[in-house]
Amino acid sequence: DALKKLRLIDDRIVHALNTTIPTQSFRDKVNVTSECKRLYEEMQISYDQRDKSIQHCIELVNDDVKKLRQRKLEAPDDVEVLRALRKEQTKLRLMQQEMSIEEVVKDRTLKVFYERCRDNYTPPAAPIVL
Repeated sequence: DALKKLRLIDDRIVHALNTTIPTQSFRDKVNVTSECKRLYEEMQISYDQRDKSIQHCIELVNDDVKKLRQRKLEAPDDVEVLRALRKEQTKLRLMQQEMSIEEVVKDRTLKVFYERCRDNYTPPAAPIVL
């Protein structure tokens, strides 16, 4: 749920660009460069928050897996420890998959952003988007 909320900017990028960047006839009324820059900065803040959140979750679950592995070594026949270990390992894999999903979401959003803002704003250290 937390990631879903943090990904709202990506889900709404087309709407944000449509409301931010005017059509040719209204371009004189809005500073498109500053609007694109503002939107890009919002996206970067969101990406940083999400990366930190996912990394933090991975670290926490990884610590739990290490503890459960140690408990398994101490009590190899304990079914509850084995069950908990498998559950935490599954959770860890899911968290690691979130990092891959995050890359796909970022790429998709940046492609849309560059498509609309490339003539007006070039972000610092802009990644190559194909």
